[in-house]
Amino acid sequence: MARSNILDRFRPVGAPGAASPSGDAASDALGPAAELAPVFAALAADVEACRKLVEDARQSASDELSRAQERADAVIARARLDVGAEQARAAAAVLRTASEHDAQLLEQSSRKAAELEETGTAQLATAVHKVMDALVSEQLTLRR
Repeated sequence: MARSNILDRFRPVGAPGAASPSGDAASDALGPAAELAPVFAALAADVEACRKLVEDARQSASDELSRAQERADAVIARARLDVGAEQARAAAAVLRTASEHDAQLLEQSSRKAAELEETGTAQLATAVHKVMDALVSEQLTLRR
């Protein structure tokens, strides 16, 4: 069978003379499928190559997504470990600050107590004299 050509579909233009239709389909019995079959057959290898490229791209994307998920899981796990250490460091800092504050308060309180003790000791002699004078004078008043 002779190879079909797209131009075979059209009637040849008639000889000069009376007007007649030209360029009409001569035979459409085989249809476009017969004309396009060799084109699709020639493209079959390219279509298969494209399908393979798409499949490879999907697989590559899936692999990359899996690796990214693993990396994300590792980052999250590391962050969870780090959060415990960071909380411990923060707690230690708070305790250290509280201890320093407590030490300052204790020092201030000790100084204030020492000052009060000095003041009290200095006034003790005067207070004792007053009490003694009051007792002596009361005793003297009772004896009279």
